[in-house]
Amino acid sequence: MTAPSLQVILSQRGLERLQSRHPWIYKSDLEHLPHNPGLYPVQDRRGRVYGWAAVNPLSEISVRMLSYGDAEVGRAFLLHLLERSLDLRAALNIQDEGYRLVHGEADSLPGLIVDRYGDTLVMQSGSAALEPFIPDFVELLVSKLRPKGILARFENRSRSLEGLETFVKPLYGVVDEELEVHEAGLRYLVNPYLGQKTGAFLDQRLNRQTLGKHAHGDALDVFSYHGAFGLHLAGKVNSLECIDSSVPALERAQQIMELNGYNGVRYVEANAFDYLRALESERRQFDTISLDPPALAKLRKDLPSAYRAYKELNLRCIKMLAPGGTLASSSCSFHVSEPDFYAMLEDAARDAGRRLRILERGTQAPDHPELLGVPETRYLKFALLQAAD
Repeated sequence: MTAPSLQVILSQRGLERLQSRHPWIYKSDLEHLPHNPGLYPVQDRRGRVYGWAAVNPLSEISVRMLSYGDAEVGRAFLLHLLERSLDLRAALNIQDEGYRLVHGEADSLPGLIVDRYGDTLVMQSGSAALEPFIPDFVELLVSKLRPKGILARFENRSRSLEGLETFVKPLYGVVDEELEVHEAGLRYLVNPYLGQKTGAFLDQRLNRQTLGKHAHGDALDVFSYHGAFGLHLAGKVNSLECIDSSVPALERAQQIMELNGYNGVRYVEANAFDYLRALESERRQFDTISLDPPALAKLRKDLPSAYRAYKELNLRCIKMLAPGGTLASSSCSFHVSEPDFYAMLEDAARDAGRRLRILERGTQAPDHPELLGVPETRYLKFALLQAAD
C-alpha cells in the first residue's frame, strides 16, 4: 500500500478526465496530492492504480500522465520515451537542419522540448517532476546524436509556475552565439541564447516551403520577424517588403537575406495594423502576402478581441490581393480554434467582397506532433488562399 503522503487520489471528475486519456488533471480534480514534486502512481479512492504521472502540487495542472497501467515509472522508462522520440524524428527523414526532437506532452514527456539546429541542441524544461532527470536526458542525447553542444533555455514562464529556477547556460559542450542552419536550400542564422522560442520558429518549417512554391509577383511579409517566410519568397518574386515593429528583428532579417544573396528587399519598421491601413489607402496590390502575427489570444478571455484583430489584419490583406494573388495566413493562438480561424477568414473575405479558394490547410510540422484528443497540442493554423475573382 502506498504511504498516504505519496498518494495521488482522484475525485470522480478527475477519474473521468483520466479515462478520457487527456494527460492533464487539475488540482481541483484531486482528493489528495503528495507534498513534493515527483513521479507517483495515480489511483482512485479504493486504491486502484490507473497509471503513473509527473506530479507537482504547486501547479494548477498538478498531474501530467506518463503511462497508463500499474507498472512503475522511473528513470529507465523516461529514457525509453526520449529514445522513442528520437526514433520518430529519424523515421521522418528530415532534410532540414532545424527541427524538433521532443515535443512535450505529444511525446509523453511533459514540459520537455528539445530542438536541433545542426550540431547544436537547445532544451526547454517546465516540469519539476522531470527536472532531476535532466542530466540523464543530456547523457542520452550526447550518446545518440553526438552534438557539439546542448543549451538549456530554462527561462520559460512554466518554470516559475512549477517553482523552478530560471537560467540560460550550456549543459554540455560548446554552444555558439550564432548558428547557421540550412532549410530547403536556404541559409538562416539563429541565436540560441536570445532568439524567440529556442532560437527560431521551427513549427512553420513546412508552411514556409509551401508558400515558397506559390510565390510570385510583388510580395509582402507582415510580422516578418527575422524574415523566415520572406526568405522563401525573395528568390521567386519581383519585389519584397518585410514589415515588423522591431528594428533589431529587421536588421537580422536583412543580414539573413544578404547571406542568401538577396539584396533588393525593402525593410519597413511599422505597426502592422497602421501600415496595412496606409497601404490599403494607397490602393497598393500584392501578388503574394505572408501574414504571420504573434499569438493574439494568449488567454481564453482574449478571444473576442483577438478575433477582431485577426479579422482586421486579414481583411486588409485580402483587399490588397491582386487577381490570382496568394495569401498565407497563420494563427499560433491555441484559443483560436481551427473552425474559428476559418470562420474569421470567411468573414474577412465577405467584408472585402472577395472570393478566395483554399489551396492548402496546414498546421505545425510533423516533428511537432499532435496528440489525438488533446487539442492543446494542435495550436498552429495555416491557410494558403488564392484570390478567385
